[in-house]
Amino acid sequence: MRVVILGGGFGGLEAARALARAPVEVTLIDRQNHHLFQPLLYQVATAALSPGDIAWPVRTVFRRQRNVTVVMAEATGIDTAARVVRAGDTLSFPYDALLLATGATHSYFGRDEWAPVAPGLKTIEDATDIRRRLLLAFERAEVTNDEAERRRLLTFVVVGGGPTGVELAGAMVELARHAMPREFRRIDPAMARIVLVEAGPRVLPTFPEDLSAVALRSLERMGVQVRTGTRVTHCGPDGVECGDERIGASTIVWAAGVVASPAGAWIDAERDRQGRITVGADLSVPGRPGVFAVGDLVAATDGHGRPVPGNAPAAKQMGRYVGRLLAARAKGRPAPPPFAYRHHGDLATIGRRSAVVELGSIRLTGLIGWWFWGIAHIYYLVGFRSRVVVSFEWLWSYLTFQRGARLITGREPRGGNAVPVPGQVRVPDQGRALGEGAQHKHQQPAPAALRAG
Repeated sequence: MRVVILGGGFGGLEAARALARAPVEVTLIDRQNHHLFQPLLYQVATAALSPGDIAWPVRTVFRRQRNVTVVMAEATGIDTAARVVRAGDTLSFPYDALLLATGATHSYFGRDEWAPVAPGLKTIEDATDIRRRLLLAFERAEVTNDEAERRRLLTFVVVGGGPTGVELAGAMVELARHAMPREFRRIDPAMARIVLVEAGPRVLPTFPEDLSAVALRSLERMGVQVRTGTRVTHCGPDGVECGDERIGASTIVWAAGVVASPAGAWIDAERDRQGRITVGADLSVPGRPGVFAVGDLVAATDGHGRPVPGNAPAAKQMGRYVGRLLAARAKGRPAPPPFAYRHHGDLATIGRRSAVVELGSIRLTGLIGWWFWGIAHIYYLVGFRSRVVVSFEWLWSYLTFQRGARLITGREPRGGNAVPVPGQVRVPDQGRALGEGAQHKHQQPAPAALRAG
């Protein structure tokens, strides 16, 4: 039995692992060579961790699983009639079962032109780009003689009040107020202004209201300016507009929403407004024999009619389920019962010594919640080395207030939304391909975005 998995994220990896003892040949295809622990990506963006602390080569993950072949390639087409995945100009991968685990990307709600000045946070490249923007803003504020420009440079806007936005805003405050004091001579980094803009009535809208209120108080106590019920109407190189209000800022980070990868369009599957594939009770794609989908790519229910959230635990459970189902088929055994999601809780940290945790009827906040959040994330990291390294980095940062990953590397930010340092030669940024391309029918070539959720 030949199983092809598109996407090396949480869902794809769990499915491949679940097939370890099955009589199958697994081909795992991803356009990156690494698996990324996205829940801690914001810490790379704010210089708390290095990319290598939260990413691992996919080949290393499966070096002892002999029935898995890892292919670094970008899918260019899926022919569901012939049961073939095509990659590049010459590669083709026939399959008996296909698992789509291609995740999601940023959603700008029809305003994709904002992407260059308001990057989202989905990849290592996104995180290091944001880190560069943050650190360059302080460097440029140090040398400018224009007070208004200095205020703009030291203003940072996070759009979106979900877990990513809340954690980013808190980490930015930690960076400015605890990691940088006494390192600059002409500016006080602690005077940096962090603004969190949320269109809904409260931050952390998927959490219980009492925990949302705790998070709001923690953010405001740290100095974050939270604007709920406020919709961003424009993003530009010099800041954002929220209706009639304009906020001058050097750095904007987009954490307001996601949209599924175009994989559903590649196979002409039924999709919802967010591009998520409608799947059956066994996570199969109706009308597409042998095709399954998991993670942020799908609109699934938990067995009680409630939608499955788009987070890492859900993707892992889905991938594990499909892997076990395919293993049962390969061994000629009965299929497992329909997929049933088990919600283990929601967690979000709000800077140093503060977090909110919801575990059913159990609610944790403050320092206890922060310790639980840290232990949970350490547990889910891949590999013993990463657990040790991240634990040490967090302990060192906690004791010394220092951040060891404050390197400014790479080219000029894509949006060019900060003035050059005097005397610096500015090199035009060639940027990256941000778009996912047009939607295609299942027998036509389609560009692939193979980061799984």
